[in-house]
Amino acid sequence: MGDQPVRVLVCGDVEGRLSSLFSRVQAIQKKTGQFDLLLCVGEFFGTTPEAEVEWQQYETGAKKAPIHTYILGAASQETVKNFPNSDGSELAENITYLGRRGVFTGASGLQLAYVSGQEALQEPAPAHCFNSKDLSALVTSLTGSSKFRGVDILLTSQWPRGVWHYGNNPEVNTKSCGSGSIASLADKLKPRYHFAALEGAHYERLPYRNHVVLQENAQHVSRFIALAAVNNPAKKKYLYAFNIIPMKNMDPMELVKQPQDVTESPYRRPAKDKTDTQKPAFSAVEEEEPVHQFFFDLSGKQGGGSRGRGRKRPSYGDGRGRDQWRDGDGHHQGQHKQPRRHPQPTGPCWFCLASPQVEKHLVVSIGTHCYLALAKGPLTPRHVLILPIGHYQSVVELSSEVVEEMEKYKSALRNFYKSKGERCVLFERNYRSQHLQLQVVPVPLNRCTTEDIKEAFMVQAQEQNMELMEIPQHTDLKQIAPPGTPYFYVELDSGEKLYYRIQKNFPLQFGREVLASEAVLNIPTRADWKECKQSREEEEESCKQLRDDFQPYDFAWED
Repeated sequence: MGDQPVRVLVCGDVEGRLSSLFSRVQAIQKKTGQFDLLLCVGEFFGTTPEAEVEWQQYETGAKKAPIHTYILGAASQETVKNFPNSDGSELAENITYLGRRGVFTGASGLQLAYVSGQEALQEPAPAHCFNSKDLSALVTSLTGSSKFRGVDILLTSQWPRGVWHYGNNPEVNTKSCGSGSIASLADKLKPRYHFAALEGAHYERLPYRNHVVLQENAQHVSRFIALAAVNNPAKKKYLYAFNIIPMKNMDPMELVKQPQDVTESPYRRPAKDKTDTQKPAFSAVEEEEPVHQFFFDLSGKQGGGSRGRGRKRPSYGDGRGRDQWRDGDGHHQGQHKQPRRHPQPTGPCWFCLASPQVEKHLVVSIGTHCYLALAKGPLTPRHVLILPIGHYQSVVELSSEVVEEMEKYKSALRNFYKSKGERCVLFERNYRSQHLQLQVVPVPLNRCTTEDIKEAFMVQAQEQNMELMEIPQHTDLKQIAPPGTPYFYVELDSGEKLYYRIQKNFPLQFGREVLASEAVLNIPTRADWKECKQSREEEEESCKQLRDDFQPYDFAWED
């Protein structure tokens, strides 16, 4: 077939509704032409008497599937009886059971890997379940070759656990959805398309990459698609059609092209970004630790409100007395139940909120994991820092909940600046700094364009023999800069990101110098914060003004 595309249809749980499925397929084929095959994920057979009668018509040949149909095995004990054994076989004309797990290669060269059923939670595995040996055998059979780059299609009944990380969110309960072993399998097999069902939901995840940017050679992207059940009352999508040229017939450059909306792999999160401990591949279902909310109370009083409705504005005093940790209901954590504390510094730190060194009169807002403070010697009156409450040195070391809240602060600040006719520029210098400080500087819209700001960073970097690289919008900084890597990072309001891996002798005021330059804010005398120091009274007044202005945008403030 050369480089001719294969036309594929995929459907979710059929649950015995064969006539509904096949009449829909016929209608599509009448409209758009013949498809080469139909792949069914999830439960194919139903358990009602009507479903059994309907199946008998196909089994006896009274009715015939209008397309070559390949199905997965039982995903529940009730449907096991429909499968003669764990090996694949033809169950009726044009309806083939692929088997418990394996690889199917079509005449076109299209390579399809599959795993039937659900993950076994005990041994021996029930007939409708797979175990780690099944998955290991499948991976070994494929990845043993030095030419292995991935498979064209992966079919699993279950979703991969955590597939939504770094991507768009599905309408399912992410606490209980999916299998950690299937996630590990998808990571190893690098499918161009991965289909699953069983959750009654339709979900098309943004494509994700299979390589680490700037560290590994480019590889093809993967797409995960979950489909709903045939003829579901909510009319969620249960049939997916696409054309695919088998990987082995594709031009390598064409294969590795990255779409605009590509994200990082959801399965390669840094260890600190996972709430559960690392488990060996194909272990029992990955479980997420329940999240407890803690907030920092600077008031030093014994009674405290909760973070929910009715929460009063926190006091921004000097925090004399013992700083209190409370759980999400405002209760003291006693000796029996120790809260999960924020990371602590090994020595004095000017930015850990619990530290006596912190200048608390500069604090603008306090969230659960981060806080906002007026910058010392600010470039402009609304120049602020986003800082983690706990002791983290850089963005790449943050846990997922801290990152999430940091993004909320970024979004709130963008909206706040927009209301003032300003655009938002963020930068971080992870070099000769003990505690992460994300600098956020507003630039008036009438001063210059985002393109001008980007050019100012590029030109000044070049003048200092530094090469600022532009990194893809959906790239996670953690993938480029492993913890411990010194770097300088800029994020523009367009979503564009600039990155420089610091070698040696990096100018500490570089970010401020660029923004203070004639091309941007045109306040060159304010490039060094030490030259812009204010008195304590001036700082308190500036901070009070900023706090009042920002309050309508502050998600940490709840009436």
